[in-house]
Amino acid sequence: MQINDKSKPTLHTILTPSLLELYEIKDSVVVIIDVFRATSTMATALYNGATKIIPVDSAEHCIEMGKQTGGITAGERDGKIIPGLAYGNSPSEYPRSFIENKTLVITTTNGTKLLHMALNQGAKEIVTGSFPNLTKVVEFLKAQNAPVILGCSGWKNRFNIEDALFAGAVIEEIKDQFTIHCDSSFMANQLYNQHKDNLSEYIKTVTHWHRLAAYGLEDDMQYCITKDIAPALPIFKSGALVNQG
Repeated sequence: MQINDKSKPTLHTILTPSLLELYEIKDSVVVIIDVFRATSTMATALYNGATKIIPVDSAEHCIEMGKQTGGITAGERDGKIIPGLAYGNSPSEYPRSFIENKTLVITTTNGTKLLHMALNQGAKEIVTGSFPNLTKVVEFLKAQNAPVILGCSGWKNRFNIEDALFAGAVIEEIKDQFTIHCDSSFMANQLYNQHKDNLSEYIKTVTHWHRLAAYGLEDDMQYCITKDIAPALPIFKSGALVNQG
């Protein structure tokens, strides 16, 4: 990795939302990463033709925005659909036959919270990333020539492995184009390279897998670590995520 080349933009990885305030992000592209399952679902819904996704930070706001927009309301807390909302955070709930030409209003435990934090801190651009849209994210970051923050949503402000694995996968593809002098980025990239050939088995060892497997969501999680199965680029514009891919 390039660690002293000032001609290249910088890249940093934050491992939990609670660390975001330590970074100056006003000139940065922020990638919101919530592999299990928010950002995987967002890519899937947009790839399958959703008009837009409105990410909100509370169930109450989700219900209200659903009424205002006529959109589908969705959200979970701890793997369960929130009372008052219609759908959950599973990518399997949003096939083209259902979501095409519709607005999705969504709130999640971790990912939508981090997105609003990045928005409030004045990020230059905000996109969402997951293994299902890995290549779209990589292509976008290469084209921007701007500093990058890979923002791992974690779980309730705690570190989790699956988001770091995705950050590491992105770094592996773009590290030659960036100046990287960031231990969390080095760690994420090393972790990904150690396990990239057996992700489907390694992922079963992580705590969030066990947490969601208790709700029977194993198929969801395997989908969420499958590369480029939903090649959309969710980018935040005028209050919503739209597909720029």
